[in-house]
Amino acid sequence: MPSTPELTVLVVEDDFMVASIHTRFVERVEGFRVVGVAATGSQALAETARLSPDVLLLDVHLPDFSGIELLRRLRGRGDDADVIVITAAREADTVRAAAAGGAAHYVVKPFPFEDLAARLDDVRRSREALARIGQRAERTDRTEHRDEVQAGIDEVFNHQGARETRERLPKGLSAETAQAVLAALQAAGELSATECADAIGVSRVSARRYLEHFASTGRIGVRLNYGTAGRPERRYRTGDA
Repeated sequence: MPSTPELTVLVVEDDFMVASIHTRFVERVEGFRVVGVAATGSQALAETARLSPDVLLLDVHLPDFSGIELLRRLRGRGDDADVIVITAAREADTVRAAAAGGAAHYVVKPFPFEDLAARLDDVRRSREALARIGQRAERTDRTEHRDEVQAGIDEVFNHQGARETRERLPKGLSAETAQAVLAALQAAGELSATECADAIGVSRVSARRYLEHFASTGRIGVRLNYGTAGRPERRYRTGDA
């Protein structure tokens, strides 16, 4: 059994069939339960107020207003539910807005069950870490056991989902664009620097800087594509090289 209480999930998706698939995915992950489905932003606001879900699976494209606007309104009224954006939108501005709004994850459609399960597990681990912080603060001395409490805080801020936008990047690289690059690569499976640049609306040189950074840290793999002439093309892909 999970060490935290069952986490409730609201699915925000205007396509009935897609919402059904996401619901089935969630209910395959131990410790999570779907408590409602909302097809519009207005309905999602009402259902969130009524149900107080722990997690929202949020589509960006909704009939009345965008999922990004919904995220802003939720945060504006003090709702701190964990939000996993699930969308076909790959634009850098959309990714940037989701990150700024405090989304825990950004998943590009279509995706396998394992991708969503990993992100839900990450949300649960983050909540467990927060609970441990409270327990440590209650039982430890403020000065003598400061390191123990700090370790718990670091665990929350460095959980796997947040690292995509919060990890330490080289000077000149932004977390928002880094997230856009990763989202584009996840969606395509494999891209050249030029293809990545076209997908997210940045220059080829800029896209290559991010891709090379992630390749050097082992986040993504690289293969050389040997054409009929000239230098081989570097192609970047998810997973190990």
